Amino acid sequence: MTSLEQEFIHKIKKHKGIIFKISKMYMSDKDDQEDLFQEITYQIWKAYPGFRGQSEFSTWLYRIALNTAIIFLKTDKRRSFIANEDFSNHIIAQEDYDFEKEERLAEMYKAIHQLNPIDKAFIFYYLEDFSGKQIAQEIGISEVNVRVKMNRAKNKLKDILSQHKVNHH
Repeated sequence: MTSLEQEFIHKIKKHKGIIFKISKMYMSDKDDQEDLFQEITYQIWKAYPGFRGQSEFSTWLYRIALNTAIIFLKTDKRRSFIANEDFSNHIIAQEDYDFEKEERLAEMYKAIHQLNPIDKAFIFYYLEDFSGKQIAQEIGISEVNVRVKMNRAKNKLKDILSQHKVNHH
């Protein structure tokens, strides 16, 4: 294994929680979540030689992961033809993260799945405590526009969650 590969695996392991969250936000089926996790890992690996450290690694990773999730969601063929699955399999094999254990989050993720891909991205940034300024820089819109879109996304999510509670009681 080259030093680049070792460095990559170290960084991915450190930030894999981000990839799992995005996978769960964009895919409801466990197999699709794992496929998306692998696809994101692969896309990050492909782009990694171009990472110059001009931004935080996590910021760079968010951008690739969210873009990959949005594209993955649009593709008819969910199964990816990943040329080199070694990295993602190596990371998943040593994973102690349990897809099943987060019972209380399950309802929220179900509600998030009903949002459109852009609203999902805003909710993700909100859950990750990004500031309005950071989100504006990431997406390339004004902070005022971020606040408007963030509030809309949060209100949609609240509506979905409240409808869900009414339907289940």
